[in-house]
Amino acid sequence: MAALERRFELILSVPLVLEYEAVLKRPEQIAVSRATAQDIDKLLDALIAVSSPVHRAFFWRPLLRDANDEMVLETALSGNTDLLVTFNKRDFQPGASNLGIALATPREALKRIKEER
Repeated sequence: MAALERRFELILSVPLVLEYEAVLKRPEQIAVSRATAQDIDKLLDALIAVSSPVHRAFFWRPLLRDANDEMVLETALSGNTDLLVTFNKRDFQPGASNLGIALATPREALKRIKEER
């Protein structure tokens, strides 16, 4: 029997993209990144181009300490993912693990991808 190939994909929902845009276009973020609004639009367009769209089907709240993180967890759940990549692992526990979604920092996720290829 052949081994199943693991598929890695980026998933995004419309609300999540709008949140990314709002955060990235905050004046303090623009000052730190030295990006222009056009740069941010290009980055978001590139993310959307390589992502699979997810329509949130689950709205189970509250599950997390930070209400602003609920949309991220709902996107992961609706996208049937088993791994959520975040710098903020602490705030996603225990909600993510109770739903069978593992957490990883970006560094951990890249390491995992390299090991599995």
